[in-house]
Amino acid sequence: MTTALLAYQSALLLRSQRWLAPVVLYAAFAAVGVQAGQPVLDSLAYTAAALLPVGAWLARICVTNEPPAARSCTAAATAPWRAHLASLAAGLLATVAVGVVASVVVALISDGVSTDRLVRVAKWPAAGAGLLAVLVCALVGVAVGAVTTWPVVRGTGLGVATLVLCALVALIAPGSPAKVAVSALVTGSQDGAVPVLLLPLAGAVIVAGVCAVAACTLASRR
Repeated sequence: MTTALLAYQSALLLRSQRWLAPVVLYAAFAAVGVQAGQPVLDSLAYTAAALLPVGAWLARICVTNEPPAARSCTAAATAPWRAHLASLAAGLLATVAVGVVASVVVALISDGVSTDRLVRVAKWPAAGAGLLAVLVCALVGVAVGAVTTWPVVRGTGLGVATLVLCALVALIAPGSPAKVAVSALVTGSQDGAVPVLLLPLAGAVIVAGVCAVAACTLASRR
């Protein structure tokens, strides 16, 4: 995957304006669930968890942005797997960008205290943990998007239903990197300690890598 191909897919996403729906819904969801003065780690956990379906949605948008004829031209000019990987990478970059902005805003308006407000929590280390949780949820979200759209799932209705179901499972299933990261933030807020999220981040990278390889392999064959 070249930088030019990634820039092309990112430009397609921006110009399409299809990103507006997931981003606006995410902003509304965050505005309802996060209030100024709430414990910082709890608010960051909520922000990260809500990002996962957004990542899946944005990945689906990026993969389906081009008409079939244009997609065929892009694949012929580079390689089918390169074009597909670039679309998934564009979705990941967009998701991370949205999550980073949201996390910074949440860290600024939240209070550096534990859930019971008895223990002080350093806000900027907490913000760092929140950013790692955002990256974990973005990776898992894009992985969900990769396996619930073309070429893995071809029908739009089936793809959307599968995307919603898989996003929910990724948030609640034991052992899911996203659930581990979000739960660690919630537990850290209860204890007044900032968690280290390197293990769930490694798990998310593996999950995203496996799903991306599977999707890109199918894109090459189809």
